[in-house]
Amino acid sequence: MTATATRPPTTSAKQRRKVRSRKNREMLYLMLPALVPVLLFSVGPLLYGIGLAFTDARAGRNREISFTGLENFTQLLGDGDFWASFKIGLIWSVSVTVLQFLAALGLALLLNQNLRFRGVARVLAVVPWAMPPVCIGLMWKLVYHADAGILNGMLGTDIDWLADFSLALPAIIVVGVWAGMPQTTVVLLAGLQGIPKELYEAVEVDGAGRWRRFWNITLPQLRPVIIAITSLDFVWNINQFGLVYVLTQGGPGGQTRLPMIFAYEEAFRYRFFGYASMLGIAFAIVVLAVLGLYLWRQMREAK
Repeated sequence: MTATATRPPTTSAKQRRKVRSRKNREMLYLMLPALVPVLLFSVGPLLYGIGLAFTDARAGRNREISFTGLENFTQLLGDGDFWASFKIGLIWSVSVTVLQFLAALGLALLLNQNLRFRGVARVLAVVPWAMPPVCIGLMWKLVYHADAGILNGMLGTDIDWLADFSLALPAIIVVGVWAGMPQTTVVLLAGLQGIPKELYEAVEVDGAGRWRRFWNITLPQLRPVIIAITSLDFVWNINQFGLVYVLTQGGPGGQTRLPMIFAYEEAFRYRFFGYASMLGIAFAIVVLAVLGLYLWRQMREAK
């Protein structure tokens, strides 16, 4: 007696579509608790703000809102205060991004060494990352205080660092570097630990020194990490608001008025909601263009 193999029943294309459709519905139901808040509190306000940018919306009870087209954009092009804040924003973001990258790279290289109490040093290095921007701003205001500040006490001076027209911007750049360095350090340290040790051993056989190992092995291996973290740092820094607002509120005389502070003042001090919305859109487009150019150049060099 011979056993005959039974052929498993085949599912039709219609049944497969039903199963796929049921799985898609289940996935959608599982995503709803996270998707609904995003739509309500992120996408919704974003679309509403874009719509306001093409109106003359201002504060006031029962005030009518009318469509003005590109009138706000035309006003923006001729607004000297906006271009001044944009220039300050570029100086701030580029300076902070470059300086915090250099400082974080040096710290990451140090923490990657087999040092004593390395774990404690790594924990201390990320302390600023755990502090809210408001706390950091208040702390550094005390450091820079003209009468009771630690900095003036160490230097034996009575400089009002945050009220001086020539020193306010460099002073907040230092704070920005200190506040943003930890996350850059953590990312670079993770990248350093991912470099195969065999590469260093191979060049050591050829008699390569530390500088040559750093230039020929470390930097090329870190290039993707460097591109990613500097891009994110640039976006975070150019959109900075809370830290600088606590420190100077854009003063003195607008010397530290970043674009986000300028847009905030137009919206909530002068109540020009439509114009402030257009400022946000225009600035986002410029930031995306600058970031896209930077990423294109970096990826082209990487190839």
